[in-house]
Amino acid sequence: MLDNDLAELYEVETQVLNQAVSRNEDRFPSDFMFQLSEKEWGNLKSQTVTSSWGGRRKLPSVFTEHGVLMLSSVLNSKKAIKVNIQIMRVFTRIRQMLTENTDLRLAVEKLERKSENHSKNIELVFKYLDELLGKKENSKPRKLIGFKPAKKKAK
Repeated sequence: MLDNDLAELYEVETQVLNQAVSRNEDRFPSDFMFQLSEKEWGNLKSQTVTSSWGGRRKLPSVFTEHGVLMLSSVLNSKKAIKVNIQIMRVFTRIRQMLTENTDLRLAVEKLERKSENHSKNIELVFKYLDELLGKKENSKPRKLIGFKPAKKKAK
């Protein structure tokens, strides 16, 4: 989550949140928090509507699930704790949804592989049938051997 989004949730200014984080840098390693690059920030800004005046002077910080959790110890207020609990519940739900969707995706892929094999087998059967029909149509009439049927007499 972006620092300004978290600041809004915690009802503090983005600057205050970032100051609290910078005072506690040891609590925010790179897998908890990182700063967007110019290119990433440009891509993000192009996807959202932003005003042409004012705005940020520094690139935004991004917090991972663990970084958001660590913010509750840095911003030690009742609001921060409540918001943090709610955020952790959301992250847990997202993780659960991803796991469920992964299982579903794997099951669909398994069915696709089976249907591909069945399709290939059906195509092979039709190919053999075409070959057999082609041989039958192109074959010369065989000479009959054995007894000849009696001709019927006209009345």
